[in-house]
Amino acid sequence: MFFSGLFNKKKSILGVDIGTSSIKIAQVSHSGKALLDTYGIVNINHQLGGKEDEMAIAQMAKVLKALVQKAGVTTNKCIISFPNSAVFTSVIQLPKMSEGEMGSAVEFEAKKYVPLALSDIDLSWTLIGGEKSEDGLVKVLLTAVPKQITKNYMKVFSLAGLEPQVGEIEALALIRSLIGSVPINCVIIDIGARSTGLNIIENGFLRLSRNLNIGGDTITDKIAQALNISIFRAEQFKKEFGVSNSTFIPDTIRPILNIIKNEVKQLLTIYQSQNVKVEKILLVGGGANLPGIAGYFEDLKLSVELGSPFNSVGYAENLQPILKRYSLNLPIAIGLALREE
Repeated sequence: MFFSGLFNKKKSILGVDIGTSSIKIAQVSHSGKALLDTYGIVNINHQLGGKEDEMAIAQMAKVLKALVQKAGVTTNKCIISFPNSAVFTSVIQLPKMSEGEMGSAVEFEAKKYVPLALSDIDLSWTLIGGEKSEDGLVKVLLTAVPKQITKNYMKVFSLAGLEPQVGEIEALALIRSLIGSVPINCVIIDIGARSTGLNIIENGFLRLSRNLNIGGDTITDKIAQALNISIFRAEQFKKEFGVSNSTFIPDTIRPILNIIKNEVKQLLTIYQSQNVKVEKILLVGGGANLPGIAGYFEDLKLSVELGSPFNSVGYAENLQPILKRYSLNLPIAIGLALREE
């Protein structure tokens, strides 16, 4: 568990990112320049799936409540994210119409993209990209969350003493913390413990979000199997040798990284054929701490950078060494807390 209290300002918002292996929180004050009040990270053993699991809900609520208290959070108002693996997203194009007509049109289109009955999902939509395209169409981000997952999350936050104000997908929080309002074309690769999110950004807006069921734990498992060692020792090897400093570990993990790279390559091919010139790749998530990983993607002929959310918020200067250590883990939590609407 790690936590730190920094400032105590008014108008603070708490961002809560519940991942597959940890919970990350960040409280940001919105008074002039955004300031990071406090943050925290804690590992979890239970996950929230699409079924009701009272034990998992109670355990996660207990851990979240303890983290919030130890981090010195001063608000119970929070913005939460739903993991990519639990959310159906799609960017669709529709003619310009009234809000009421748009809602009906989105519901009709959702039946084509969401493999669940409309009665079983919480459906929302957002206009993206601003102006209409040349053919008079507008881009709409369609988001669908299974109702049982929403119920599970609401129970967790209620037991933890928090009041969610808005729930959104991880990709939007990543854009907010890593890109802000810059109209850039890029790919954000979020390598978590058990899944990897691939997000295509066009002119600063989400164009596509895709989820792969592999992550940092997949790499650790492969190293443990190949070397016949414990998971703990394999994790140490991974952090020490990474991709480029060993002759045997890269051969073990290369197939996993190639899955991510090849998927990105296919997406780049598709969007470049549509005259979308991607400028760079941003790597975040705990899996992006793998030494040498940025260089592994350089043959895609794009600039590859480790993303940092700390360009978007102010913080105490003496905490820079600590924050740098966790910069790849906190973009979603900070991006959620940066939401002002």
